[in-house]
Amino acid sequence: MEMEGGQHLLVVDDDKELCALLETFLTRHGYRVSLAHHGNEMMLALQDQRIDLVVLDLMLPGIDGLSLCRQLRMKSSIPIIMLTAMSDDMDRIVGLEMGADDYVAKETNPRELLARIRAVLRRAGPATLRTSGDQQHVLAFAGWRLDVIHRQLNGADGSLVALRSGEFELLLALAQRPHRVLSRDQLLDLSRGRSANPFDRSVDVQISRIRRKIEPDPAQPTLIKTVRGGGYVLAAEVEIVTSK
Repeated sequence: MEMEGGQHLLVVDDDKELCALLETFLTRHGYRVSLAHHGNEMMLALQDQRIDLVVLDLMLPGIDGLSLCRQLRMKSSIPIIMLTAMSDDMDRIVGLEMGADDYVAKETNPRELLARIRAVLRRAGPATLRTSGDQQHVLAFAGWRLDVIHRQLNGADGSLVALRSGEFELLLALAQRPHRVLSRDQLLDLSRGRSANPFDRSVDVQISRIRRKIEPDPAQPTLIKTVRGGGYVLAAEVEIVTSK
């Protein structure tokens, strides 16, 4: 069994049999697992315990998963993986817009969910920042500074721009390859370690969110440009800044 350092997961689903199966499977792989079957139980669990990641079902009694995702994202950056029905492409897109970090179809093998959990937790990084004595590597472009170690984006005035983990990974992938066109599949592989399916629009959703944060006019982007039939490209010079 591969231990995961006791990271604490909260599985939120009204299907108690599925919850029990996931609890057994994820516990076997070294995670601590708590269960909630509706929104109120989820909120109580988050208040009472330190949770590292939430696995959240879309279809819940009472407050639905999308609403819970939006509420949680308004006050927390805790990683969220949404469970969806295989055919709910629109719900997946809306879930990403609400702030989910990834989604998994309920019909998927539990090992796929395990891989996604590991990837999202890895991208999210440790709960606390590294000490100030660490060497800092920064990618600077068009007045923006992308701090690779602290995983944060700063404007020219030093202001912090909030990026979700998936957004950071996408921007990092582009900044490390300026003036190079990257397809959606390449970006998904670089940022999440998996290939896209023909209907996967998660990259487009997150690129749109990044543009709203860094482009002077998101409707007419000048930094992250769309290449028809190709993908996306960061059209800016990037300087690597290394400091103590």
